[in-house]
Amino acid sequence: MAEVATIARPYAEALFKAASHDTSGTQAWLDALSSIASDAQVLHLAANPLISQDQVFELINSVSQEKMPEMAKNFLKLLIENSRLGALPEIAKQFRVLKNAQSGASDAWVGSAFPIDANTLASVSKELEAKFGRRLNVTVHLEPELIGGIRVVVGDEVFDTSIKTRLEQMKAALTA
Repeated sequence: MAEVATIARPYAEALFKAASHDTSGTQAWLDALSSIASDAQVLHLAANPLISQDQVFELINSVSQEKMPEMAKNFLKLLIENSRLGALPEIAKQFRVLKNAQSGASDAWVGSAFPIDANTLASVSKELEAKFGRRLNVTVHLEPELIGGIRVVVGDEVFDTSIKTRLEQMKAALTA
């Protein structure tokens, strides 16, 4: 069986070409559909031969929080017809990579023990962009287990200033 990434690539590339006029809007509905398609029950239902493709489409359409544009509906129908609904999260991921490459940006995942206000986030984003040398699309996630500080992941690079990591480093140094 082919890797999901291999299956998703042509879909992501075709969608990127078709949506070149509104990649941000396309990314928004693609992420929404991806989160629905990530659900194991939805995938199980879609694989059920007793459930028609139209029923699967209507289920996903009804669960979607937003009104889907025509392009989204057509794309979703295509994936359902080709039994590729399970590849949707990977398609969204690869679409984001293409979008970021076009704009010269990267996604940055910031884990923080506490909520970050808008002014602080803008300041942190500016410093991170200088550190990583590119424009970043920052997404913040709360991680109370960090105790304090932040943990930043950009692609395969990690910048960790969390208290949890510092304590683990101290423990390793003391027990060595």
